[in-house]
Amino acid sequence: QLKLVESGGGLVQPGGSLRLSCAASGLTLDSYVIGWFRQAPGKEREFVAQISWNGGSTYYRDSVKGRFTISRDNAKNTVYLQMNSLKPEDTAVYYCAAGSSWSPSPRTLSEYDYWGQGTQVTVSS
Repeated sequence: QLKLVESGGGLVQPGGSLRLSCAASGLTLDSYVIGWFRQAPGKEREFVAQISWNGGSTYYRDSVKGRFTISRDNAKNTVYLQMNSLKPEDTAVYYCAAGSSWSPSPRTLSEYDYWGQGTQVTVSS
């Protein structure tokens, strides 16, 4: 059983940066495609970014392209989401998820098998 734990969330001013981490245990992370999703209050959970098994391919939703960077360190069993130039509309609970398939397109929740508990990101002055 793969367990995912997110960390790194917090309160940041608009224009600031945060780096989220997704640490895995139970199974080796390099067997999985990893995605980041987010859910704002009153809204559905939405896809943010994903990274392939070896980190060679990435895909982002349009609104975060150029601001967010997903990366992974399989030796540390950890995936990261570097978030720069944060905006108030980025405020949400951020979740990482693990799945077995890759597609260079926005992903749906059902395509991922394992989920973390989430970490809160608040962008506010």
